[in-house]
Amino acid sequence: MSLIGIYNHPKAAKMAYFGLYAQQHRGQQSAGIVSRRPPKAAGEELQIFEHIGLGLVPDVFPEEVLNQLRGSRAIGHVLYSRSGSPRLRDAEPFRVQHRGLDLSIAHNGALLNAECLRLRLEKAGAIFHTNTDSEIFAHLIIEALEKGDNLSEAVISACKAVRGAFCLLILANDQMIAVRDPLGIKPLSLGRVEKTDTWVIASETCAFDLLEAQVTRSIRPGEMIIIDAAENLNAPNLTSIQWANSPGCKHCVFELVYFARPDSVVFGEEVYSCRKRMGIQTAKEAPCKADCVMPLPDSGVYFALGYAQGTGLPYEHAMIRNHYVGRTFIQPTQEMRSFDVRIKLNPVSGFIRGKRVVIADDSIVRGTTVRGRTSHLRESGAKEVHFRVSSPPVKFPCLYGVDFPSREELIAVHKSNEEIREYIGLDSLHHLSLEGLKEVLAKPESFCYACFDGNYPILPDDEEENAANCESCVKSAHK
Repeated sequence: MSLIGIYNHPKAAKMAYFGLYAQQHRGQQSAGIVSRRPPKAAGEELQIFEHIGLGLVPDVFPEEVLNQLRGSRAIGHVLYSRSGSPRLRDAEPFRVQHRGLDLSIAHNGALLNAECLRLRLEKAGAIFHTNTDSEIFAHLIIEALEKGDNLSEAVISACKAVRGAFCLLILANDQMIAVRDPLGIKPLSLGRVEKTDTWVIASETCAFDLLEAQVTRSIRPGEMIIIDAAENLNAPNLTSIQWANSPGCKHCVFELVYFARPDSVVFGEEVYSCRKRMGIQTAKEAPCKADCVMPLPDSGVYFALGYAQGTGLPYEHAMIRNHYVGRTFIQPTQEMRSFDVRIKLNPVSGFIRGKRVVIADDSIVRGTTVRGRTSHLRESGAKEVHFRVSSPPVKFPCLYGVDFPSREELIAVHKSNEEIREYIGLDSLHHLSLEGLKEVLAKPESFCYACFDGNYPILPDDEEENAANCESCVKSAHK
């Protein structure tokens, strides 16, 4: 999932569209934009426009739709579904009206106590229309407003009630609010269009490049940013509130391994350089006698470059990607994943025939994708197929929004490295060690490695005393 926010730009919705387009890799199931046009004169009302839909950003927002999303403030969201096929009703931003307040919320992350909060709110009379965490936030905010809190206090109250990973982007009448959880698990950055008073908020910095905006800084863990017009509509006011003290960052390391675009800076790390260092470190751990190194595009490209540099092997692009197929990893069903494996990448048989090849990629989760591609390489005449992985074995589900749904589906839980090698049909297999991964990071202590070692920084309330690999904990987090 990704967020984009534009404040004080005459074509805010179009800016949000391009910001979402730059972050399309983070979700392909749905997209949505809500925009606002503030009153231009006394007595005028705030005008609100919205559009959401299933599919890719350019399909959801043709030109005629974008032209109808007027206003100088906008937030947008793209989604990948973690629970089966996406539904239109779950597309974000989620919008609700309450006592003159028009509230639109977009969220990136996953709440561990979502079911508990939903049950409590329903008992108090709340009616839910979606399965989204954003709607939970909306009801919590409204509950706090009804108790007499102002808007910023209500948002803080809602954030203190939840457990898990969250970045929030909120349009509330003429205010834009951005919030990050105390551990900073998901990325969120603040920027500004050069020589203007336009503020931009995005999940990844690659969105700023497309919008010709300069990155101001990352929004801090436990920080709330409020942008409003104050008394001068041409110069927005920005307020920072540290709503929670951070006990220490626990950034999602999989952002660097897989999710983030290589031209982004995430958690202070240049993703491109970080992935190359992963390759160089893997070359130290597991060199290989082979004829060439080949990435599985696109997530394996920069890791493969580093591995080739570290081993001195030639780097080749002999797996050709069909760019009109989405990311296999984030397809919601196994049937769709298997279909994509066959049409997404195709080997250059004439080059591969008779070669000893090293394939480089970011991870092995279920093993289905890698097994299919290895078989395809064998059919194309590869003499040997070796595999190098830029992450340690994935042995635990992510509770914070990455699509590792259960331990049952993780191949490294049930098979040793040698058994995985045999199952996939490889001549050799090596995962970057956890120690090696930490070696390439500038601040390794600030990352979460729970999907590799099971040391979750946050557990659901009723599982605090249980082991990190507790299956009931996993199930409760993914209902």
